[in-house]
Amino acid sequence: MKVTEHLKNAKDTLFSIEVLPPQKGKTIDDLLKVIEPLMEFKPPFIDVTYHREEIIYKKRPDGLMEEVPLRRRPGTVGICAAIKGRFNVDTVPHLVCGGFTPEETEDALFTLYYLGINNVLLLQGDADKNAKSGTGKTSAYKYASDLVHQVARMNHGKFLHEETENELKTNFCIGVAGYPEKHFEAPNLNTDLKWLKHKVDCGADYIVTQMFFDNKKYFEFVDKCKAAGINVPIIPGLKPIAQKAQLNSLSRIFHIDMPDELVSAVEKCKDDKEVKRVGIEWCIQQSKELKAAKVPCLHYYTMSRSEATIEIAKAIF
Repeated sequence: MKVTEHLKNAKDTLFSIEVLPPQKGKTIDDLLKVIEPLMEFKPPFIDVTYHREEIIYKKRPDGLMEEVPLRRRPGTVGICAAIKGRFNVDTVPHLVCGGFTPEETEDALFTLYYLGINNVLLLQGDADKNAKSGTGKTSAYKYASDLVHQVARMNHGKFLHEETENELKTNFCIGVAGYPEKHFEAPNLNTDLKWLKHKVDCGADYIVTQMFFDNKKYFEFVDKCKAAGINVPIIPGLKPIAQKAQLNSLSRIFHIDMPDELVSAVEKCKDDKEVKRVGIEWCIQQSKELKAAKVPCLHYYTMSRSEATIEIAKAIF
C-alpha cells in the first residue's frame, strides 16, 4: 500500500521509523532484532536509508596506492524486501542523486517494482566526501527534483531511451524531504519553499521533514507550505538526543538549531545516561504536542537502535 493511502485511511496519527542498512560485512539479524519490538506499535511503513559510495585508498603489492570504491552500507533494496517479507509491512527505500546514473536509478526502480515495493523517498543525498579530490563517482543528477521527474515519468510509462509510451507503468508513491529550518544551501526559507513546491509540482506525493527539536518551527513550516500552495501531507521527523556531543554534531551536520531549554538541560547532565533520559523526555513532549495537533504521522529516526524509540512510542501510542 502507498504511504499516502496509509495516511488517508488512518483514524489517528501513525507511527513510523527509519533504519539504516547493516554495515558491510554484518548480517541483517541485528537490524531485524531492532525492528521486531517496534512492531508492537504497528508502523504501516518503514524507511530504509541509502548511502552513496566513497573512495578509499589501499596499498598495492608494488607499494603504490590504489583508489577503491566502497559503499559501507549497501543493500537497501534487499533490506526493504527482507523487512517486507519478515514483518508484512510496507517499506520505503531511499534513493539519492549522489553517484548514480539515470540508468542505474531506473534499474533500481524496476527491481523495486518487481518486488512489489511501490514507495520511494527521493533525496539529493549526502555530499560527496571525495569531491575535493575529484575521485568520487560523478552524479548525473544534482537535485532531488530530477529524481522526482524521472520516477513520475516512469509512472506514466515513459522510460529512458524510449520514444513511445510503454504498456508497463509503474505506480510509485513519491516522498521527498522538507526542511523546517531551510536546506543549508538555500539563502532563506522562502527560496527553499520555492524549490520544495517544484518537487511537489514534479510529482512528489508527500513530505518528510528533517529532524527538529522545536515544534514551533514545524508548525510555522507547515503554515508557510500551505501559503506557498504545497498541499501534500507533511510528516514530522523526530530524533531523541542521546549524547552531550550531539548538541554540536547534530547542529553542524544537519544545520539545525537546538532550543535554549534543551541545551541547558543537556549541559547540566553528568553523563550520557542522563542525556539520554533528557532526550527521551523531550521527544515525548514533542510527540504529544504534535499528536494533539493531529499530524498525519510521527516518523522517528532510530539510527537502527530501538531502546529510546520504544520508550517514546509506549508513552505516545
